[in-house]
Amino acid sequence: MINLSVNVNKIATLRNARGGNMPDVLQVAMDCERFGADGITVHPRPDERHIRRSDVLALRPLVRTEFNIEGYPSEQFMELVLSVRPTQATLVPDAPNALTSSAGWNVQDNMELLCGIVDRLKEAGIRTSIFVGTDLENIRAAARTGTDRIELYTGPFAEDFETGYDPEGAVAPFAAAAATAHSVGLGVNAGHDLNLKNLKFFQQHVPHLAEVSIGHALVCDALYLGLEATIRAYKDCLK
Repeated sequence: MINLSVNVNKIATLRNARGGNMPDVLQVAMDCERFGADGITVHPRPDERHIRRSDVLALRPLVRTEFNIEGYPSEQFMELVLSVRPTQATLVPDAPNALTSSAGWNVQDNMELLCGIVDRLKEAGIRTSIFVGTDLENIRAAARTGTDRIELYTGPFAEDFETGYDPEGAVAPFAAAAATAHSVGLGVNAGHDLNLKNLKFFQQHVPHLAEVSIGHALVCDALYLGLEATIRAYKDCLK
């Protein structure tokens, strides 16, 4: 079974739009676990426009499944991650003002940085994942950093799949990327724009998939279906 990690950033965005504590990010995270989620993901950004540092600290003792913190590995981010010690840290190359993650690392150009970050995280017993595209040489370079996993940026797949023209062609680079990652000893995660329309097809065609991280689409679906039914539907896609 492929794990579903629910990204609760969008819940925090909704809370922050009005102030106060509605919806309660902590309660929603616990409910996601209760409804069957295999993990909780957060992506704290420097401006705290959605998940705040205080949310991350408050979630740590409450999360009973896997806790995944993703972000650009600035010193501020590293201090937070090393103090919280989540199950996994996912390293993304986002600029501080990025709206959302929209590309993976050029690993070779950032090899020294990533090797140092991975070493620090592994010394603390934190599983590491590097956010990448489907370039095979880039994935082989990721393995040389010592990371445990990669997370495939699935935005291009979702965009191409939506056209309905060539779904097999849309997924083929991701299948090759996952096979390459597995061949060099890396676990495979995936995330970005995966949803109830494309997730089942993706997981059926991409080998060695360990985990998907989904937030925006899942929260949008929950507006219509309810959170419990939505998580159940996403889990059904991963069977």
